[in-house]
Amino acid sequence: MSTRWTSLDSTTSTPDAAAAVVAAPTLLFRVGGSVYGCDITEAREIIPLRPMTRLPGAPAFVRGLLNIRGTIVTVLDLGVRLDAGRAPITDGSILLVRHRERLVGLVVDEVADVRVLDVDADEGGGEGIVRGLATADGSPVVVLDLDTLIKQVLLS
Repeated sequence: MSTRWTSLDSTTSTPDAAAAVVAAPTLLFRVGGSVYGCDITEAREIIPLRPMTRLPGAPAFVRGLLNIRGTIVTVLDLGVRLDAGRAPITDGSILLVRHRERLVGLVVDEVADVRVLDVDADEGGGEGIVRGLATADGSPVVVLDLDTLIKQVLLS
């Protein structure tokens, strides 16, 4: 069942020394029971989940390789990457994102919406995969830094 958000939550946080509020167009998607988001400019395409070629010896969160119009794409299961105890997603979508010069796929349960959200961005820097937090219709949204997440996976 797909849930569509129709109104923008008007509540915003007051910026302090640790965080800054940034209004950004955000692609919202579900993984498990949680809502996540990413900067809409990181997304290139959304395709249905399909069979792919498994890589021997790869970690459980690396689903395999997929040929997308002649381009070989590494596909990661975001649910397994965020929660190692979770079973792989069997029915969902693949969010194709550009990471530097390559295309990478992220398996998610459902792509929900695109919204302009006030993201409480963490200014602490570091190598975390969370860019910040937001709220959509009273529900929390974890905004991911997909570039950092993919970089961590590819270096592991």
